[in-house]
Amino acid sequence: MDTGGPERGRSAAWRRTVAVLLAGTAAVAALGALLVVVPGVVVDHDLAGASIAAKDRLSAVNNVRTTLLQAVGGMVLLFGAYATWRQLRVSQDGLRATQEGYVTDRFSTAVDQLGSDKLETRIGGLHALWRIAEHSARDREAVLSIKAAYLRTHLPWPPTEGRAPAADTHINDIVPLEVRSADTQVALTGLGVLLLHPREQTWLNLSVTDLRRADCDGLWLTAVNLDRSCMEAAGLYHANLTQASVVSVNLRHADLTTAILRRARCVRTDLRGARMVATDLRDADFTEADLREANLRKADAGGAVFHDADLRLADLRGTDLSAADLLRARLTGALASERTRWPAGFDPVAAGVVLTDDPGPEPPPLLQPPGITTQHPPLRSLP
Repeated sequence: MDTGGPERGRSAAWRRTVAVLLAGTAAVAALGALLVVVPGVVVDHDLAGASIAAKDRLSAVNNVRTTLLQAVGGMVLLFGAYATWRQLRVSQDGLRATQEGYVTDRFSTAVDQLGSDKLETRIGGLHALWRIAEHSARDREAVLSIKAAYLRTHLPWPPTEGRAPAADTHINDIVPLEVRSADTQVALTGLGVLLLHPREQTWLNLSVTDLRRADCDGLWLTAVNLDRSCMEAAGLYHANLTQASVVSVNLRHADLTTAILRRARCVRTDLRGARMVATDLRDADFTEADLREANLRKADAGGAVFHDADLRLADLRGTDLSAADLLRARLTGALASERTRWPAGFDPVAAGVVLTDDPGPEPPPLLQPPGITTQHPPLRSLP
């Protein structure tokens, strides 16, 4: 058995101390030689054998000695600055490692909280992940993916859990998402806020999700895949869905007032009765979309594609359709005014459009208090 551990430690410490003392002594000796011997050698070399007074020679030696002292002092300052910089780097690396470990612990704890049976614990975990994503760029994409997966697994469409409203439940009998599933509303809000300042292109999957009466007002859902989801009566006031994929999504009665759907893919989307006042629809694709009874007053649909779209009974007063593609679009009973702009050569009367008075300026939007459920009248266009 080895019992010489402490003695070997003391011996090594003593050797290091001796080495430091020897190195210090050598440095002092070298400095003394530099200041005592070298100045005289330098002066004699410069004189090249010439004879001068002792007073003048002493003055020359002192000048050389002063110059050498200044040079040595500068070197000491440079060495001290380098040592300080190295120590700062080491301290920063240590602090960064400590912070990384702290963030990792917080991340693991927050993820564990998502599996809790208690609602408040799950909400706390979602908020913790939200904060982590705001302060840690490295974990941001992971947090976004976790929140998206949380929504898909907790809100599948069609519903599979007994506590979720059945798929055929009338929308007026469904309470807002923040009331029936507060944790998923927090996850959705966190996604929409984190995407407000994307650091890189992000493509999130929220397809086949039950987002009926979800509160998405003002959220950024850019480049999000919402295909085949149910967003009936969802609040999307001033939301940003630029380049989002909204294929075959149920958006009946949704409030998309002043929302942005630029270059969004809304193929075969059900937008019956949706409110799309002053909505940005430029370059969006509404091929085979159902827009019956939708309110598109003063919407900007420049470059939008409405191939085979159903716009019967839609309100198009003041809508800009001058650069839209209305190939085979059905417009029977749609309302238009003198402010509605049509593509060149298009005859709205022949298409069955009803010309009526312009409604004038739109009233300011009145957002409903949280938890209040809007009652939607039945759609006349239902089969």
